[in-house]
Amino acid sequence: MFDVTIIGCGVIGASVAYSLSKYDLKVLVLERENDVAMGTTKANSAIVHAGYDPEPGTLMAKLNVRGSEMMEDLCKELSVKYNRIGSFVLAFDEENLAHLQKLYNNGVENGVPGMKMLSAEEVHTMEPNLADNVCGALYAPSAAVIDPWGLCIAEAEVAVRNGVELKLNSAVTGMEDKGDHVLLHTASGDYETRYIINCAGGWAHEMSAMVGAQEWEAFPSRGEYYLLDKSSGDIVNHVIFQCPSAVGKGVLVAPTVHGNLIVGPNAQNVATPGDKATSLAGLDEVALVSRKSVPGVDLRQSIRNFAGVRANTSEADFIIRPSANCARMLHVAGIKSPGLSAAPAIGEYAVEKLVEMGVELTAREGWDGKREQIRFKELSIEEKAAMIAKDPRYGRVICRCETITEGEIVAAIHSPITPCSVDAIKRRAGAGMGRCQGGFCGPRVLDILSRELGCDPMQIPQDGAGTELLTGVTKGGNKA
Repeated sequence: MFDVTIIGCGVIGASVAYSLSKYDLKVLVLERENDVAMGTTKANSAIVHAGYDPEPGTLMAKLNVRGSEMMEDLCKELSVKYNRIGSFVLAFDEENLAHLQKLYNNGVENGVPGMKMLSAEEVHTMEPNLADNVCGALYAPSAAVIDPWGLCIAEAEVAVRNGVELKLNSAVTGMEDKGDHVLLHTASGDYETRYIINCAGGWAHEMSAMVGAQEWEAFPSRGEYYLLDKSSGDIVNHVIFQCPSAVGKGVLVAPTVHGNLIVGPNAQNVATPGDKATSLAGLDEVALVSRKSVPGVDLRQSIRNFAGVRANTSEADFIIRPSANCARMLHVAGIKSPGLSAAPAIGEYAVEKLVEMGVELTAREGWDGKREQIRFKELSIEEKAAMIAKDPRYGRVICRCETITEGEIVAAIHSPITPCSVDAIKRRAGAGMGRCQGGFCGPRVLDILSRELGCDPMQIPQDGAGTELLTGVTKGGNKA
């Protein structure tokens, strides 16, 4: 019997697990995919928003600002890339300027620090590559960029190391309310739990329906992106937004923590949260709108296109409350933007709600919240020499684009959450993140995975289930 079971291990589920791991509880995390961070967490804008956009008094406003305050120190503790570069929201006319004033007022009420309304001259002095017709901007210095899947993986690893149990490939297929506990049916077996936290992202409404009527409607919205080579990474120095609309914060142009430039997203309603296809029409829209802000952005430097799906719902605010149909289920749902920014605070808040629901907390003795990751290319010459002397695998570069060594890949494979795919190594160690997108290092990564895991390379997928890279015929003549 588990005390608490978390459904979903994107950055929200991982943040909740991280927070709960501080207490003497038996906690289970169920994830439908073969790795953590496989949904919106691995396909988003990677922005820590300052907190001026949410309406004052909402959970979004409270948790965005609190999460932004927590994020830098948390990333230091977890060895996650974070860079506070600030953001601009651009105005192109008087109507936009009026909207920026509203955002500024929101930010003041929400407690966002250091905001400033900039003149056209100030904007172009700070960002000379912006369009000439930009007539002003809202500047928020507390905004940042982050490695979103890195945060999720790090929090999940800390949780697992402190006793939380993680079950991958464990989609929830049904629930039975037994009064004093809930029986969960999953793809990996049945589990009994006293409380459930529904962090299932785009599928959260389905979890709600399993214990009664759906409590909200889901309206998944797909956003498409360009990721540009590092040669374009310095065309802007801040996160560049346009005035937000009813469908989202609009197309942005921003540096990433890895040195690239990200451009997107658009917004298109889709039938399912799993619809992450990109389209020529969608990418053309992103290209057209982005050039309104930064005319010189060179999309020929794109090294990857991708799409993510927002967990939009019929409710404007985050949905963080006990289920109306099951007293033992806490919903943490409808976590669209600024969900990543709010994630650490959502973890805290979910624990507070559990206490209100009757969960008793005792601090876990010996809890260790630190997590360190070696990034060989960032070490000094002396540190590199010492690492190679200790483990010669750190002297063998596997990913030439990103200078990722065999030692780093092996360390990732033997981390607390064992990766099973080539892209799982990409998310942990960075191999395949560069210009060739794994064209050169992919086969070597697959070989190292096969060797370290002791499995057939034909069983190793590129990413999710069903994306195996190799096929062939066995000696017996059967297709493998």
